[in-house]
Amino acid sequence: MFTVANEKIKPIETISVDEEFLIPQLKKSKEPFIFLKKQGQLFAYATLNNQLLNKLEKEGASKDVLLEHAKSIESICYLTEEISLPGLFQIIGEPFAIKIDENGKPMGYILREDVLAELLKQENKSVDLLKILLTSIPMGIFVVNKEKRIINYNEAGLEMIKSTAEKVLNVPGEIIFSGEHINNVFSTGKTFLNHLEFLNGIGVLVDYSPILNYNDGVEGIIIVIQDLPMVEEMALEIEHFKDLYKDLNAILSSIYDEILVVNAKGELIRFSEKIIQDFWQVELSEMIGKNIMELEEQGLFTPSVTRLVIEKRKKVSVVQETRSGRKILAVGNPVFNEKNELDRIIIASRDITETTKLKNELQEMRKISEQYKKELDDFKSKDRFLKKLIYCSPKMEKIMNQVKKIAAFSSTVLLYGESGVGKEVIAQAIHQLGRRSDKPFLKLNCGAIPDNLLESELFGYARGAFTGADKNGKDGYFKQADGGILFLDEIGEMPLYLQVKLLRVLQEQEVIPIGSTTPIPVNVQIIAATNKKLEKMVEAGTFREDLFYRLNVIPIHIPALRERTEDISLLAFHFLQQLNEKYDRNYHLTPDAINVLEFYPWPGNVRELQNIIERLVVTADHPAINAEFVSEFLSTNYEHKKLKPVVTRVIPLQEAVDYVEEQLIVMAMDQYKTTTKAAKALGISQSSVSRKYQKILSDKHIQMEDFSSR
Repeated sequence: MFTVANEKIKPIETISVDEEFLIPQLKKSKEPFIFLKKQGQLFAYATLNNQLLNKLEKEGASKDVLLEHAKSIESICYLTEEISLPGLFQIIGEPFAIKIDENGKPMGYILREDVLAELLKQENKSVDLLKILLTSIPMGIFVVNKEKRIINYNEAGLEMIKSTAEKVLNVPGEIIFSGEHINNVFSTGKTFLNHLEFLNGIGVLVDYSPILNYNDGVEGIIIVIQDLPMVEEMALEIEHFKDLYKDLNAILSSIYDEILVVNAKGELIRFSEKIIQDFWQVELSEMIGKNIMELEEQGLFTPSVTRLVIEKRKKVSVVQETRSGRKILAVGNPVFNEKNELDRIIIASRDITETTKLKNELQEMRKISEQYKKELDDFKSKDRFLKKLIYCSPKMEKIMNQVKKIAAFSSTVLLYGESGVGKEVIAQAIHQLGRRSDKPFLKLNCGAIPDNLLESELFGYARGAFTGADKNGKDGYFKQADGGILFLDEIGEMPLYLQVKLLRVLQEQEVIPIGSTTPIPVNVQIIAATNKKLEKMVEAGTFREDLFYRLNVIPIHIPALRERTEDISLLAFHFLQQLNEKYDRNYHLTPDAINVLEFYPWPGNVRELQNIIERLVVTADHPAINAEFVSEFLSTNYEHKKLKPVVTRVIPLQEAVDYVEEQLIVMAMDQYKTTTKAAKALGISQSSVSRKYQKILSDKHIQMEDFSSR
């Protein structure tokens, strides 16, 4: 709070537009503004400049000219003795503020310049507008002056680029940001948005906007930055809502009935293209945002399905009758939110005046409603599942393209891959994306069930088949999965005598339960998975050759995680986000931690990565999880020959060698602290480690000196 001296308050000179006025009356005024009254109340003001006076004199003191140049005072701030911070922000946007007394009557007005001058004189820290403004913005803000130096910033900006005030203030903007974009803003006066830049190794999205003077000259630049996780999350949400909006419009436009979407208050939100003629007697577009229950009160129709749904909180079907005697069948469906509160009402209406068609139309409506519900449920189910598939590598992209093709058929699929690569996820993808998605998906681990129980689990047994059996018998997995998919994990662990029975099921498409002689036809798609080399097992006689060829119709090899390093960071962020949401935390991985994760060979694949991420979250003391902390949890006993760096783009050979050498030496020193231990881990001499590490530190020191000198 602060006050303004009374001598700064200027008198309000007024002219009533209800009466005639003279130009000399305006010319005598020494004030920059003239206020207009209508019926004794202030309603507008005009700037007394030569342009207005000359035009008034030329056109004979026309009220229309004065009103044409007048501006409303609705946006003007009204001040009492003390001025609050929100009041200051309102004053900044207008040329003056009006001072009122205790009764709310205008006493005079204060120029914006006088308020700001008084603000600077009082030296009150609580009204440091620029500082308050900058710290209130969640995005990073940097201000560049005409000399292209950074003269101001906010703390959010420093945190996003991982820098300090000493390294930013009065530094040429091009050292930290793009010099090309800064020069373009000064030369063109245009705004440049959404530029991806890497500042101190951190990817951010940068906007460059000019600060223009009254002559449209560029006086400086406002640089706004946002960190990529926030931008990516926003982009994904926007894209998701766009898809939902597109689906909704497509559904509404394809439905034969008239569809209305109403909120919990009964206000119309949107409607379909299909409109019942001569029913509403008003343009529905004019009813957007208005309560349609008012139309019932006006007698346009009765009863209101919206009112009944709100009262009963359940689906309601009514036959409405209009003034003209038309009968409309209206069905209202309530939609509830997570708190079980009424959120939306979906109303489907159709004209059933011709009662002879009522039965057929009702039946058709039920079919359409069920079909749309089923389609929406299918879309939601597939959408939820596809969001669980986290990958970006070309290898996984190729596999998923193959999965989408396979899903349209019922061929037997054999999934190869190391333990933990996600074979079950691929099997579920085939099920979800295929024609059997509405049928069962059952999974059985052949290595987790004893041999004597595995047969009864797979094929079932008849009543009284053996001692201790259920007296009513039991359906096996094949019978339970009829019409759907049976996923047989660890198929290489299946005993030979059961392999014969499995082969018969694949050939004959029928099963014979234990204790029965009657075959039962089944329609089951088999997806088998193994982490073993079945070809070698066939050679060794531990797996039937004929069964192998029956299973190996569509073989899919799922690569190990170390073979698709592009997916490591994506999966790590995904698992970390899940844990953050589950435990209400805000942990994040630093870039060097991601490097360590990508370099590790992951013998346990995705399952091991998920476990490591959870272990990091449970034991971390700081939200930022760095490379040193990650290295403590990664196994050092894994065979070094398998620890192969992966290069994802073509670069000069020597450059790649130097880069890998530097990374290994820095990583070894960070982990083992001494050159002797690091040399032992790297398999080279201690003197080599010492010499190369000193060179790395020296090079970095030179780069830092070069940066600071600029």
